[in-house]
Amino acid sequence: MKTTKPTKQRKRLYQAPLNERYKKFSAPLSSKLKESHGPNSVPVRKGDTVMIMRGDRKGSEGKVTQISRKKYSIFVEGATREKVDGTATLVPIHPSKVMITRLNLDDKWRKKILERKGVTEKVEIAEEEPPKKKAKKKSKTSKTTKKSGGT
Repeated sequence: MKTTKPTKQRKRLYQAPLNERYKKFSAPLSSKLKESHGPNSVPVRKGDTVMIMRGDRKGSEGKVTQISRKKYSIFVEGATREKVDGTATLVPIHPSKVMITRLNLDDKWRKKILERKGVTEKVEIAEEEPPKKKAKKKSKTSKTTKKSGGT
């Protein structure tokens, strides 16, 4: 963010357009998915299987059935609350509080994004490893002190 004032940060969060809100829907991938695909986090989409990591429903796993970008929340199959009249409703969960365990790869654009992200990280790692340079030894510089010119 460009500002440190909390009020301005909240204002930008609430007034963000949908394309910026999409990036804020990122959730970390499970360790198996990190190894196979590359990136640490990916935006949550409908159809992904997630595990809830925080709150009362911690540890429960389910499929994402609905996403509300307007309210910054996702709705998971198993996370329901019983209302006073007895009907069950889905509980809204913030996407940063879940971990993606299975990706929905029906979308060809999402596959391309994952491939691109995975390839760039592997290329960067490959570039960093070969040029191993020895640390240069610093030469000691002698410190000279000024003596005051006096009588």
